Formats: sequence, structure tokens, C-alpha cells
Amino acid sequence: MNKKSKVIIGSRGSKLALWQANYIKRELERKNQNIEVDIKIINTKGDKILDVALSKIGDKSLFTKELEIQLLKRKIDLAVHSLKDLQTEIPKGLKLAAVTKRYHVEDVLIAGKKGITINDLKERAVVATGSLRRTCQLLHIRPDIKIVDLRGNVPTRIDKFLESGWDAIILARAGVERLNLKKYISSNISTEIMLPAVGQGALGLEIHKENSFVEELLHSIHHENTYKAVLAERSLLKTLEGGCKVPIGALAQVKANGLYLDAMVGSLDGMITFRKNLRGSKKNPELLGKSLAKDLLKAGAKSVLKEIYNSSRTI
Repeated sequence: MNKKSKVIIGSRGSKLALWQANYIKRELERKNQNIEVDIKIINTKGDKILDVALSKIGDKSLFTKELEIQLLKRKIDLAVHSLKDLQTEIPKGLKLAAVTKRYHVEDVLIAGKKGITINDLKERAVVATGSLRRTCQLLHIRPDIKIVDLRGNVPTRIDKFLESGWDAIILARAGVERLNLKKYISSNISTEIMLPAVGQGALGLEIHKENSFVEELLHSIHHENTYKAVLAERSLLKTLEGGCKVPIGALAQVKANGLYLDAMVGSLDGMITFRKNLRGSKKNPELLGKSLAKDLLKAGAKSVLKEIYNSSRTI
């Protein structure tokens, strides 16, 4: 009997991160009979600093750096990331080898009762979120709302809401539903109202560039259309030089007649937002991302971004 090859996945220790790692483990073992997959838990800086707003920490590799160090040392074979957490500049020696089929991309409102939407929230309602992207788009349609900062993993955020006097919180639908917490969702927020984060709903699988064995294995769970979509989104984000300090939302979708990209950039208070969309070729998703980013900059997003970057330096 042939001995199975061992593959080690690096994962953060949160319930959602472990759900994601176990999902990849199951899929890889199901489609490749000759391997055995183990999961190694690695804590990241973002897991340790929970009392500071993400936008103030200012580290683009907040949830990935420690995993990437283990990849570079060949202590793990692949790292599973929520793709929205993976910085656009992959460290030298590593590569984004595969992307899973995208789950639902929307954000959701958790407000205590089923059916409540953003428009149903009372005047000057208190809404908690740790995302500048969500804050900007929420304040754009409901400038009366008061925002409070919210950090922690998905179950922790929901627990904080249940124990608070807040009127609502906003989370990613994918994370809530993957953890079987759908019962708390009051309503899905349409992407017409709130564009998701770049890569939201998809998992990114990062490996060492020279790990050809694992790269070959990952072909079995790679989803090409999702990959093309997130490449366009990540190219847009990179061109805008955006991170967690900037309200940027984007959603690309592969359709029969091309690749469509919808994106927004806004001010921190939501008073100014620029939103544009563009169709491009499925063969060159990164060009589409760059082109739409340039359109947004020309439309006026450049001055908004400059103001945000300047203000963040003085914090």
C-alpha cells in the first residue's frame, strides 16, 4: 500500500478561518486520493490586536504576514485566506496559486429582527462596523446614522451586538452563513447599495512558488471565472493603492459577453462617492481593473484618496 503524501495547511485560529481550512482540506482529500491534509494554526497580528480600529493599525498584511513567513520557510504547504484579507502585493517567493468558487458576495444587516433593512433603521440609529468601506456607503444613503467601531471574529461581533444597545451591525454574508449563523441576518444588503470588499466571498490559496506538487493539487479546486473576477478587482485596488484605510468597494462578474467590473471610492464621511463600471475582456482582467481605477481617479477620486492618505499620516 502506497504511503499518502502529507500536505500542511496554515490557517488562522478563528472559527471562520478553520471552517475555510477544513473546507479546503475536505475538497483536496476528496479529489486527490493519494494525499493526507493536516491543519496548522498560526496566529496573525490582526488576531492579536483587537482593541484598535483596523484603519489605524495600517498594516496591509495584517491577517497574512505570519502565514506567509511559514510558507517561505516551507513549514506549511499552503495558506488559506479570505481573499479580501490578502494584500495585492504578494511577497517575493510566494504566489496566489488558486481561488475557490465565489460564495455570496453581499454584506448583511443584523438588527435583531427579520426583515429589517437599512432604510427601516430609526433616525440616528447606532450601527457598528470595523470597515471604512461599509461606513462610507452606509453614511452615503443614511447620513443620520451614528457609526461605532467593531472588531473581532464573526461570532464575537454577533455576541457584542446582542449584549449592546446598538441598533445593528454589518457583516459579510459569506462568513455568517458559513458558520451557520444565518438566523441572525435581518436582511441582505444589495450590491446596488453597498459594493463588497475586493475578493469578498472567495478563498485565496497561497503557496511557495517552487511547490509544484501542491500547485498541481490545487488545480482540482480552482475556479477560473472567480479567479478572473478577483484579478480585475485586485488590479483596481492596487492601482488605487488602497488598503483598509480607504473606502473602496468592487465587484467583477464574468458574463457571456465579457468581464464586468463595478467599483466605488468614497470619502470617510460618505458625503462624496464616485462609482463607475466598465466592461472588458475575460482574457485580460488586470487591464480592466487598471482602466476602471484610472476612470475613477479622473472622475475625482484622486483628490478624495489624497485627503484620506494625508489625514492618516497625521493620526
